[in-house]
Amino acid sequence: QVQLIESGGGLVQAGGSLRLSCASSGRTFSTYHMGWFRQAPGKEREFVGGITRSTGNPFYADSMEGRFTISRDNAKNTMYLQMNSLKPEDTGVYYCAAGVPVGRWAYWGQGTQVTVSS
Repeated sequence: QVQLIESGGGLVQAGGSLRLSCASSGRTFSTYHMGWFRQAPGKEREFVGGITRSTGNPFYADSMEGRFTISRDNAKNTMYLQMNSLKPEDTGVYYCAAGVPVGRWAYWGQGTQVTVSS
């Protein structure tokens, strides 16, 4: 069983930055691909991007426009989402997920709220 806990959300003005963290319990973090998702109010959850388990190669949804950067530190069992030039439409609950293979997200965190004011 993998437990994931997101942190780092909050209220930020448009144009600002936030870094989200996703901490994993246990010793198996490095064996999972990791992903970030978000859900805006009244909308379906959407994929933001992810990072592979061993090589740590990030990959992103096309719509993320290069403003987001995903990284991981396997020694700290933590994944990060650096978000720059934030826009009000980035507002939502951000979730992290873990799974193998990529796309089979078996474990989810509880989410962290990001609110971007205009």
